[in-house]
Amino acid sequence: MLCKKLHHAAFRCRDAAETVKFYTEVLGLKFTHAMGEDHVPSTGKYSPHVHIFFEMEDGSHIAFFECPKDPGEPSGRDPATPGWIQHFAFEVDSMETLLAAKQDMEAKGLKVVGVTNHDDFISSIYFFDPSGHRLELTVRTCLDPVQLRAYEEEAPKVLALWNATRDWSQREKVFGSKTGYSRPTADA
Repeated sequence: MLCKKLHHAAFRCRDAAETVKFYTEVLGLKFTHAMGEDHVPSTGKYSPHVHIFFEMEDGSHIAFFECPKDPGEPSGRDPATPGWIQHFAFEVDSMETLLAAKQDMEAKGLKVVGVTNHDDFISSIYFFDPSGHRLELTVRTCLDPVQLRAYEEEAPKVLALWNATRDWSQREKVFGSKTGYSRPTADA
C-alpha cells in the first residue's frame, strides 16, 4: 500500500500560542515542531504564517497554521457547512479513559457532548478547541472480529441504499428496522 499511516492533518488556528496550550495541556499531545515563512513554500504566495505540529503516541501528527493576514474563519469551515461535520477524531484506549477525559475537560470548563454510541462500533465525546475546531475522542467498542467483518460486508449495502435514495426511509432493507441499527443475529 502506498500510504503507510497518517503523518498529519492540517487546519488553521486563531492563535498559535493558545493552540499549543490547549493541545498540550488539555489533550496531552507533544508539541514537536514549529516553522514559519513569509511566503508559502509550495505556491510562493505572500502569507506570513507559523506552522505548528503535535504528535500522538503512534507518531502521527495534527498541525495548524496561524495566518493573521489572510481572510477567513480560523476554523476554516464554510459557514454553510454544519459545524459537526469537519473534525479531528482521536482514539483513546478504553471507555474508562474516555469517561475520565470527559470529566477532566468538564472540570476545566469545556462543554462536552456525549458519550455517544455509534452503532456499537465506537463511542465518542465531542468538544471544541479555542479556534472552533470540533474535536472527538473515541474508543473502539466493537472488538469482535466476526462483527467487524459483518460491518465491512454491510458497508457496500449501506452505500448502495444511500446512493439510490439519499435518505433513510428504506433503511430497514439494510438495518432491519426503520430506526437504529437492528440487525439479524447469528442465532436467528
